[in-house]
Amino acid sequence: MTRIRRMEGADLAAHTEGIRQVYADVFSAPPWNEGPSAAARYAERLAGDAARPGFTAALALDGDAVTGFATAWTTPGTFPSGRSYGHVAEALGPDRVTAWLCGAVEVDELAVSPGCRGTGLGAALLSAVTEDAPGGRCWLLTSVHAEAALRFYRRAGWHQVQVPVPGRAGLTVLLGPAHPAAADPAVRT
Repeated sequence: MTRIRRMEGADLAAHTEGIRQVYADVFSAPPWNEGPSAAARYAERLAGDAARPGFTAALALDGDAVTGFATAWTTPGTFPSGRSYGHVAEALGPDRVTAWLCGAVEVDELAVSPGCRGTGLGAALLSAVTEDAPGGRCWLLTSVHAEAALRFYRRAGWHQVQVPVPGRAGLTVLLGPAHPAAADPAVRT
């Protein structure tokens, strides 16, 4: 019997190996094509991410085995510049970044073991980490090449921002189902 469990950062330590394994199983496949070292780096990064303001995680657990996970945190009021944030800021501009993303719940990772897909775990995990989004303001980045992920998010009611994010990664911004900016002409369902 799989259950979804929300937890804070300190509780994640007991599940790090399971999270690392799910990450490796999911992100080693196309379009991500990440090697085993990427999963190890993610597991190491998770401890630091857990200290971010507003951090939350949800695990899909079958007994003690992790079959999926999602992590999220509150995007700071001063939009970050590292990782892909600079490209997002360049694409959306300062007004949209401030209005749409700063202070919103940012979904960082969502992964479900390949054998558990199609069971509703992904939707349950996504809901668990975004249910407290202030005013429905939640967002995430994914690859335009991740067609299955894009279909999943659209079925879940997420809205793709039609402003291309520059850079080689081919990223796109998605806004949550109740995000107030979903009515903006730059966003499509």
